[in-house]
Amino acid sequence: MSLATQTVAEPAAVHEDDPRRRAWAAVFALARFEARDLLQYIPVLVTLVLYVGYTAWTLFDSKEGMDAFPALQDADRATQSGPLFLGIALFVCVNRCTLRSRRRGTDRQFDVLVMEPWRRTVAHVLSVAPFAAVTALVVLGEFTRQALRPGAVGHGSLAELAVGPLYVLLCGALGVLLARLVPSTLAAPGGIVALFVVSVFLSAGTSDAEWTRWLPPIVSENGGNTVLPSDLIGRPAAWHALYLTGLILLLALCAVLASGGRTLSLKAGAAGALALTLAGAVGQSGGVSPELSAAREQASVSPQRDQTCVEQGTSTYCAFPEWTGRAGTWAGVVDRVQSLAGGTAARQPLLVRQRVEARYGLDGDSAIDPLTTPHQVTVDTRWGGNRVPEFAVAVAYVLVAGDESKGGELCDGRVVTTMWLALGGASHPMTDLANVRLDDSVTGSAYVLAPTSGLSMTAGQTDVVRELLRRPRGEVTASVKRHWGELTASGVSTAQVARVLGTEVPKGAKDCEDGE
Repeated sequence: MSLATQTVAEPAAVHEDDPRRRAWAAVFALARFEARDLLQYIPVLVTLVLYVGYTAWTLFDSKEGMDAFPALQDADRATQSGPLFLGIALFVCVNRCTLRSRRRGTDRQFDVLVMEPWRRTVAHVLSVAPFAAVTALVVLGEFTRQALRPGAVGHGSLAELAVGPLYVLLCGALGVLLARLVPSTLAAPGGIVALFVVSVFLSAGTSDAEWTRWLPPIVSENGGNTVLPSDLIGRPAAWHALYLTGLILLLALCAVLASGGRTLSLKAGAAGALALTLAGAVGQSGGVSPELSAAREQASVSPQRDQTCVEQGTSTYCAFPEWTGRAGTWAGVVDRVQSLAGGTAARQPLLVRQRVEARYGLDGDSAIDPLTTPHQVTVDTRWGGNRVPEFAVAVAYVLVAGDESKGGELCDGRVVTTMWLALGGASHPMTDLANVRLDDSVTGSAYVLAPTSGLSMTAGQTDVVRELLRRPRGEVTASVKRHWGELTASGVSTAQVARVLGTEVPKGAKDCEDGE
């Protein structure tokens, strides 16, 4: 009797499961249809093609300058802005797809189908998943390409990389929820404006407090020139990813509940998603911890405690752990500059120390004070492009003036000697001359940039330097080495330097800007 009962019960159980399985199979089939339909909307298709196409172009484009030396702790955040317009397009178009049956008056026909309205809502939410998957692949490819560049340093964050795909899912879920709450095609455009206005007023009303700053899905930093070591970034990326995940689930489940889904499991899921969202929101609003503030203070004031030093030739190079592999590149610049110098400067051991102003976080962009210890040179955490000639200028005026603090005081003929050392051995000296000057000029007076304090060039000094850079390098180098003591003497005039090096003396040449 028990055997017969068991034999009959098993097919009955399978039979009872079949409708449920068929229902969910229909949901996934509808989701695939809706995803294909989304591709037929011009805003979605255009933004997707532009996003994928532009990213692919940047992957295969040969990077130069600072782009060839990425810091991966910044490269992960750089992937977040790409899907911005794709998400907006999906928000509007998913909202329109969800309202299709209402616009066309087919709601009554849908009411007699086996699939409940709340399951159709689930299908609309799931239709965004393929676009989130494409976004994830693009983000992964973009970051991987940056990580494979020979000059890459640092470490990326998986939570930061997840923001792009999560943002796409969030836009889709929000579009579906809005369609269920406000069944009008005008709601989506109005919702974009309303969200922007609310975010502006919320930020202004709370003085950009930490908890409001992290409410948007994509949180950018105001500063763009500060590159910090990975352990000093201080962004609550993991909490933010948790917050976005909870918010996506909450919006999706609320849309399902608004469509008639009233099961206990759905209500429990919505409550759990709310708890997840709140936990992420609280975790991401904690601000900078005392431990992180202390670590940033130490890295800014006493970087030697966190750094590793290596010797290259006669000089020593001290850097944060993630940058120690770049010592050989810095040594190449130092050797190039010293090869043009004369006297003891050509053999002078230098201490090159990497320095960063970390006390203000990623939003800070403060200048770094020059070192007062003789024969020490500051190198930035950024490299490539203009940073190379700027570092060469710092090395040159330390060799000429003795230490970094005196570089900003140079206004006599030693400026010419300094600029020759910095640029004379470069592959494209005239280009570097323009790049290292604040106004990108090669004529007239200008301020010359360096990792700490730069120096000022008068119009006459610029003329002399420009003429030196156009002459044969070996000829000028021999003359500089032969007259090194005279060219680096305090108070030597630009006219004297020009005569010693055999260039035309500029008419009315002055050595300081206030003397012109």
